[in-house]
Amino acid sequence: MAKSQFSSKRAPIYRDVADDKWLNWRWQLSNRLNTADEISQVITLTDSEREALSAPGLFRVDITPYFISLIDPDDPQDPVRQQVIPTARELVPFTAMMEDSLAEDRHSPVPGLVHRYPDRVLMLVTTQCASYCRYCTRSRIVGDPSATFSRAEFEMQIEYLKRTPQVRDVLLSGGDPLVLAPRVLEEILTRLREIPHIEIVRIGSRVPVFMPMRVTDELTDMLQKFHPLWMNIHVNHPNEITAELEQACDKLTRAGIPLGNQSVLLAGVNDNVDIQRELVQKLVRIRVRPYYLYQCDLVEGAGHFRTPVAKGIEIMEGLRGHTSGYAVPQYTIDAPGGGGKIPVSPNYVLSMSDHKIILRNYEGYITTYEEPLDYDPKKAAKGRLARPEPGQSGIHGLLQGEQMFIKPEGFDTLHDRHGIQHRLKDGSKWVPLGIGSGDANEPKPE
Repeated sequence: MAKSQFSSKRAPIYRDVADDKWLNWRWQLSNRLNTADEISQVITLTDSEREALSAPGLFRVDITPYFISLIDPDDPQDPVRQQVIPTARELVPFTAMMEDSLAEDRHSPVPGLVHRYPDRVLMLVTTQCASYCRYCTRSRIVGDPSATFSRAEFEMQIEYLKRTPQVRDVLLSGGDPLVLAPRVLEEILTRLREIPHIEIVRIGSRVPVFMPMRVTDELTDMLQKFHPLWMNIHVNHPNEITAELEQACDKLTRAGIPLGNQSVLLAGVNDNVDIQRELVQKLVRIRVRPYYLYQCDLVEGAGHFRTPVAKGIEIMEGLRGHTSGYAVPQYTIDAPGGGGKIPVSPNYVLSMSDHKIILRNYEGYITTYEEPLDYDPKKAAKGRLARPEPGQSGIHGLLQGEQMFIKPEGFDTLHDRHGIQHRLKDGSKWVPLGIGSGDANEPKPE
């Protein structure tokens, strides 16, 4: 690989650490910092940080020597610092704060498995990370060794996947799968690959960012045995993109693993279009495709990181059209209560009629797109293959004619007003002709 365009840093207290230790991921894990006394050897702590670090019940703190070296030791507003070092603001509750804001546990058929979407599942393989993000959406279990998943629970996860044929995509997360012992991670991947209907496996990991030396040749040699394998990393600020991260990403991509990036919109860290544009452009330079920009979740400790959704829309206005399409992530709200990911973007559709659509671009240029008058969707549908999505057709089901209504729970009971069943209440009045029978009303071909 050519010489890196990015810098490499070590905090002064680590300058005498031999390279064979510094570049060893096990040394990095063993020498993480987690107390005020340890962290103050590297950075000058504020009173707010010291208060948080001594608070009872604080979400776990652990920072690798590599990652803390990226922090400006004298800047309390340093964007890397704010992500991993707690402040007293973390202890302040806020309106709508929830323990499990995404309702993952509600969508968990067996411990450690979240089946929210029709054809894919989230598989939590550990509760441990290399370092701990202060806005962690799973802080209810992450960092707690007693909450990790047992061998019996792992077997339950595998059995569920075996008997659920609509699952074609498994995302490994946690915690962070890349902190697992190599043999354990290899066993998980092997067991998943034994299930015929699982087509792809994805890994969500911040280890390449917190501890890039974990991405060894041995790791990539093992991972590439399980293709198609995808990976999303988690970079929030350009200061996290270093020579070491570039090298780790280079090893992963050379092993045939496509890389994406998931970032979180964080007040005071990256809630600025110039920072976001620099971030996505640097990511593309190291062959990482920006994938999601998440709105911060409603989890305990994250209140001071939250921005209005309007800030995310503003950032997307400054990315779309202003940089390469490859560098533009999808701004997404993971719906509180378990609704899943909802994309949010500026409105580029201004109006439409039966055959025209009026659009505007990033500059405010307004154009008309003439729609076809002879389009026949039935031709495109010939020979289509359906995959079962039990009970989850949603809005698409309305468009396909499977049903005509989606009603809130209790809707019919509420509007019945507890009245009697009388001659005008004939249920057949409200069943649309043809709904549920596909193309039954269409004339049969000769």
